Amino acid sequence: MNTSELRALLQKIVDSGQLAGAATTVFRNGAAQTLCVGWRDIEGTRAVMPDTIFRIASMTKPITSVAALMLVDDGRIALDEPIARHAPEFLEMRVLKHPEGALDETDPATRLITFNDLLTHRAGLTYGDFHRGPIATAYREALGPDIDSHFAPDEWIARLAHLPLIGQPGSLMSYGRATDLLGLLIARIEGESLGAVLRRRIFDPLGLKDTGFLVPPDKWNRRSAAYGFDDAGRLVRRTTFAAVVPERPDDMSYESGGQGLWSTVDDYLRFARVFLSDGSLEGVRLLRPQTLALMMTNQLTEAQRAQSGWLGRKPFAVGRGFGLGVSVVLETDRSDLMRRGGVGTVSWPGAYGGWWQADPGDGSVLIFLAHNMVDLAQMAKGFGFGVWTAIDTFQQGA
Repeated sequence: MNTSELRALLQKIVDSGQLAGAATTVFRNGAAQTLCVGWRDIEGTRAVMPDTIFRIASMTKPITSVAALMLVDDGRIALDEPIARHAPEFLEMRVLKHPEGALDETDPATRLITFNDLLTHRAGLTYGDFHRGPIATAYREALGPDIDSHFAPDEWIARLAHLPLIGQPGSLMSYGRATDLLGLLIARIEGESLGAVLRRRIFDPLGLKDTGFLVPPDKWNRRSAAYGFDDAGRLVRRTTFAAVVPERPDDMSYESGGQGLWSTVDDYLRFARVFLSDGSLEGVRLLRPQTLALMMTNQLTEAQRAQSGWLGRKPFAVGRGFGLGVSVVLETDRSDLMRRGGVGTVSWPGAYGGWWQADPGDGSVLIFLAHNMVDLAQMAKGFGFGVWTAIDTFQQGA
C-alpha cells in the first residue's frame, strides 16, 4: 500500500465521523515517514500536523519503566528489592480473598512487593474501573482521577497502600496503578518530581522537546483537542472526562507515570528507537544492553499468561508475553494487531487512541497518535472502536 492509498483509507474513517484525526510515523531503513489526517481542532479547522501534541495515556508506561531500569543500572535499586525499603507504607499489605469481595475479607500478603512486581504488573494493584465490587469505589475515592489527582505524591502513596491488593504479590498479572506507584517511587528516590527526573534523564538527552506532563501555554495552539462521542455515538468535543481536570494547574504535584504524558510522533519515535539497538540513540545511552534485553524479554509464566487479563480479555494467553513495562511478541500473527511484528517486537497502546511498536528484527518503528476519549460504558455500546480500525489500517498499510 502506498502513502496516498493509506491516506485515503484513514481519511475515510475521519470522514465517517469515527475519528477526529491522527498523526502516524513509520521508521524503516533509517528514515521516517509521517502521515497526518483529520483535525486537531475541528471547530477551528486546524489540521493535525507532525508537531501536534497528544495525550499518550498508557504509552507513558514504557517511559517510566525505562527510568526505573536506569536506577537499576545505577545500582540505586534492584529488581528483586522490596519497594518497602523506599516506601514503608507497603510493609504490611492485605490481599482480598476475592477481587470483587468485601474489603474486610482479606488475607495477609505472603511476601513484600518488589520493583519487578511493579514493572510486570504482578503487584496486586489494579484500576478501579475494571471492577464491579467494592474495590472499584475504594480506588476512586482513595486516589482521585487517574491522571490529574489532587492528592500530593506522598499522600497518594499512603492512600494506595491502605487499599487491599487483589492478588498475592508476584502471583498474577493485574494491569493497573503499578506504574503510577513506580513513577512516584522514582521521584522519591531521586528527590525531585517525576517530571523533572524524566526531563533530566530521558527527554533532554534524547532531544524530546514536546513531551511532558504539562503543555506550556506557548504550545497550546499545537495541542490536539479532546474528542469523544455523545450518547448517540456522534463525534463531539470533550472539555471534561473522568481522568483529568479541564486544565491542569501548574502547582498540581501528582504526576501520573502510568498515563499522564503528552507527546508528539517525532518525540516518541526518538524514544522508541532506543529499543532497536543496544539501549542508546545517537551516542546517548539510557540502558545497558543487557538491561534492555531483559526489559524486552517475557517475564510471565505460562500459567500467568493464560490467567492474566481484565474486562473479560486475556491478551497474553496466545503469542504474547510481557517484559518489564512492554508487551513482547512471542509468536507472530498477522491477524492480530498486537502481534504483527516479528518475534521480539515490543509495544503498548494508550487508552486515548495511541499505539506504537518497535521491531528490532527489521529495525522498524510504527507510531499512531489520536484523541479518542471514550469511557467503558460507551465502549459497551459499541462507540469509539473506529480508532482501532484506523490503527489496524495503518499497520497493514505500513
